[in-house]
Parts: sequence; structure tokens; C-alpha cells
Amino acid sequence: MCGFVGMVSPSEVAPEVHIALQAIQHRGQDSAGIATMREDGREFYVRRGLGHVPAALTAADLAELPGKIGIGHVRYPTIGKGVIGDAQPFFYRQPGVLMAHNGNITNYTELVESLAARSIHLLSRCDVEPAMCEFADALVRRADAHHSIEDAMHALGEVRARVRGSYSIVTVLMLDDVPTLVCFRDPNAIRPSVVGQRADGAWIAASESVALDALGFSHFEEPGADEVLFLRAGQAPIRRTLSSDKPAPCIFEFIYFARPDTVIDGRSVYEVRLELGRALATRFQEKAIDVDVVIPVPDTSRPAAATIAETLGIPVREGFIKNRYSGRTFIMPDALTRTAALRMKLNPLPSEIRGRRVLLVDDSIVRGATLRRVVALLRDAGAASVHLAIHSPPVRNPCFYGIDMSTEEELFARRFDEDLDVLEVDAAQALEVESLTYLSVAAMDATFGKPRCAACFDGCYPQPVNAVDREGITQDRRAAGAGGTPRGLPLA
Repeated sequence: MCGFVGMVSPSEVAPEVHIALQAIQHRGQDSAGIATMREDGREFYVRRGLGHVPAALTAADLAELPGKIGIGHVRYPTIGKGVIGDAQPFFYRQPGVLMAHNGNITNYTELVESLAARSIHLLSRCDVEPAMCEFADALVRRADAHHSIEDAMHALGEVRARVRGSYSIVTVLMLDDVPTLVCFRDPNAIRPSVVGQRADGAWIAASESVALDALGFSHFEEPGADEVLFLRAGQAPIRRTLSSDKPAPCIFEFIYFARPDTVIDGRSVYEVRLELGRALATRFQEKAIDVDVVIPVPDTSRPAAATIAETLGIPVREGFIKNRYSGRTFIMPDALTRTAALRMKLNPLPSEIRGRRVLLVDDSIVRGATLRRVVALLRDAGAASVHLAIHSPPVRNPCFYGIDMSTEEELFARRFDEDLDVLEVDAAQALEVESLTYLSVAAMDATFGKPRCAACFDGCYPQPVNAVDREGITQDRRAAGAGGTPRGLPLA
């Protein structure tokens, strides 16, 4: 998972892209980058650095990024170590293209081999680079220079035919001799994308609407599946569509990844989490378990914990104080790093825990190791008993679309029976809690009420991942988990 921002404006964009990237910092903490283009399309500038946005991109960097059109990116570290060569955005010299994306190209190895056969070689292991090279190569084969929107649509058709997986992409180039920001999504619109406009004629495209809020943009629309928007400062957007499939936005964005104040597909992430909590409370009530207090694992489970407490008629309390300078443990690259980070991230409040029967609420269980540590913190703080409520179904399948859902053997829920009642009993014993309550897939769907990708829960992948692609991604993750060097890509 990553985050992108693209902007075209009557004024310099780099300082504002820098601010917008900080609004979506939660989507990637490994590296950050900004790239801009001069209005004549003859000069391009790229600055990238490791770490969070303020450290990766300094004031000196911003001064070296002139231009009224550009893109920015924050990278999510999934496998392998963070290296500057894999940081986005990327630049391709012919015909002059900047590109960044959020998602995961599943046929990375196939694309690398195909490009090499055309004497096009990559400089990184990042999966957006081959997509960019395919786009640029198709453009140049269409015309030597002075490309049009129709040329771009032809090239995007080539990308559509060759590139598999999930992708929301922003790119900058000259089209019809006008600086143009292009945003487009995969045929299922798995990864989010939103476009905004401002009274001064500026346009923005970003992974989440909070980036728009930070800069005073109004929400314009969210490009649909396989939809392409061409954005130019002071002009109305130009919209085109390739052949699209059924939309299937990632439901894990709503459950965990997106900021609660984000709006995706017309739905407030915060409101969805409230509803998931209400649905989970109904299932917990059926078990007739007595608890004294509801405690969320900060931060994503707070809305669900609030509605669970309201439904049960018991108080919700902060049982942990979160270190605001600690990163998101889920998106850290290995178990050792995640465990060490958790020790710094959460500190229990014994006064809210001691002697109480605690209902601990969390958004999901992927590997289970982090949650075991959280349960141990509650025990050490004197909890009389610990019951666990998860406002999503069991994660039983890897994600191949941009979220590091591990390999099958690492997934906690795969160790147990598929029957939810049986799974909850056995998993509770493994986690050393008195009870465990998951949300069922049916209850999640009833709450969400729209088409979605929930392959991590139900195994139904909107874009099938063939055996070769699946094995390549799995081997990369295993190599990274063992401390080796992945032979493929770090997911974007």
C-alpha cells in the first residue's frame, strides 16, 4: 500500500504536494518523493528520500522542484529493505513521463522479461516502473513527439492489455502541447483514487480525500473502474473510459488502512467503522458474555469500539496510550521490527484495566503476533479477563493487490477450522483470551452494502492471479521474511 498526490495549478505545486503527502503519511512511511515538470515539458525534476515526508523532502529539496504540475508519493514498506532506488515517483526520458501509483502489479516478472526483449531495462525493483515503461513505449511507437490525448488513450489501452493487478496511477506529461495530469484506475478500481478542484483553477488527484482537505480542494469525483481523467489548470476535465469490469474497491481500506476522516466511493470511512462495530456488537451479545469495559487497540478500532460500547451499555475507555511518533506496526517489514515497535508504541493504563473484565476491540488479525503482545500487556496491567472482538472476518488469504497479507502459512486464521464458531474457540485458546468474536463475511457485506474486494476474507479475487504470478509474489515475501533479498518487487 502506498499513497500518491498529483497536482496541476496556476502556481508552483511542490510545496502544496509536500503538505498533501503529509496528510496521507499513514499510507507509507518508508520513503517519499516529489517530481515536477516545467510548463514547456522540456525539464523534469525529481527528489526522493527515505523516511517520513518532512525528513525525506527538505526545504532545500522543494526549492529544486520548480513547476506548476507534479506528483508526489509515500511508499509502504512491505518486503525487502527500503532503498532509494525503489522510491517513487519515476521518470522516463522518452517521451518525458512522470509516474507514481498505489497498488500491486502481479505480473511484474512477465513485464520485465517482455520489456527486456524490446531492449528496455529497468533501474529498480518497483512495480510501477514497468507499467511506466509500457506506457512510454506505446506512446513513442504511436508517434515520435507532440502526443495527443488519443495517443495517450492508445497507450493506456496497451497498459490495460499487458499489466495485471491493482493500480491507481497518476502521470504527468505533455499532451496536445499542454502540461497534463492523467489519473486512471485498474478495471476493478481496487485501490482508491479521488479528484478535487479549487477556485483558482487547480486540480488534484490523490489516494484519499484527506489530501484534498489539507489544501482546500473541493471533492469533484472518484474516477471509476478503467476510467481516465485528463486534468489541466483552469480547464474542465476530459474524461475517457477503457473497457471496464465490475468495480470491486478494497474493503480493507475501510476496515484499517484509510484515515477515518477519508471519504471513499461516497462512503465515510468513519461511518463504515461505526456500522461494523454495531454489527459486531450484535454477534457478541448472542454469546451472553459479561464484560466491564470496552478498550480499543489504538487507533483504527476506536469507532467500532464506541458503537460496541453503546450497544452493550458499558463504558469505553482508553486502555493504552499511543506514542504518536511511532509508525504503523502492520506495515513494518518483519516480525522483529514490528515487535520492537509495539513496545514503544503502546503503554497500558493500569487504572482502567486492573480488576476489570476487558472487551478488547481490534480491526483485524493477520499474523497474530502483535495481538498476543497486546493481550499480554493487559494481563500484566491486572485485567481480570480478556475477551477479544474483531470488526472484520478472519483473514484467510493473502492479498496480491498491494497490502502485505503475508504468505498463507503466516496467516493466523488459516491454522483453524473454516467454521466460524469452531475457529473462534480454537483461536481464542491460541491467543490466550477468554473468548474471541469475529464479524462474519455476511454481516460485513450487509453493513458495507456495495460491491467490494474482500479476497483476504473470502478468497474471491476480482482479478484472478495465476499460479506463476502467485508463486513469484509468495517467494518474494518468504525471502524477505527470512532476511533474504527478494528476487522480485517491493509492493507499492
